[in-house]
Amino acid sequence: MTAHPDAAALFAVAAAELRETTFRADIVVREIPSPAGLAPFSLALAADVRPDDHGDSIYGTGRFVLLHDPDEPAAWGGAWRVIAFAQAPLEPEIGTDPLLADVAWSWLVDALDSRDAQYHSESGTSTKMLSKGFGGLAEEGDGAQIELRASWTPDAPLRPHVEAWAELVGMLAGLPPGSEDVAVFGARRDGRG
Repeated sequence: MTAHPDAAALFAVAAAELRETTFRADIVVREIPSPAGLAPFSLALAADVRPDDHGDSIYGTGRFVLLHDPDEPAAWGGAWRVIAFAQAPLEPEIGTDPLLADVAWSWLVDALDSRDAQYHSESGTSTKMLSKGFGGLAEEGDGAQIELRASWTPDAPLRPHVEAWAELVGMLAGLPPGSEDVAVFGARRDGRG
């Protein structure tokens, strides 16, 4: 690793920008410990959609990690990288939709584009999971879940990227834009995915 004396200051400015971001009232975002060893500098955030008094959400959750490596890893194509995760439970009928994974990925792209968040070198997976309870869990019935894992190299400014991620978390949980005080339908209440 090459010494970059201004890297810490540059990352501090970026981290402050993300920490000052305002999110919609029904998505609670907090800073969490960053994964170790991915980059010299990192910041991690967690989001929960309409969490209960214990901080748990039956609607959906997400993680956002901003990485900075002034040595610009070849796979990144730059000094910055975003790693994003979002998941939400679904009704089983929705989970069987053959286009669901494509739709989830398109929501991420749409959220980034709607904020003019410039990026490149994107990659990721969109996974739909179906489950069925047996034995002691048979009463819980069938379940479904959508999960999106993505990474991309962001161009400045960085705030639109975290805003797009928060929108994605809300959309997967069934929250249309501007619905802070509207009830969410279709979320599984038993918490299974």
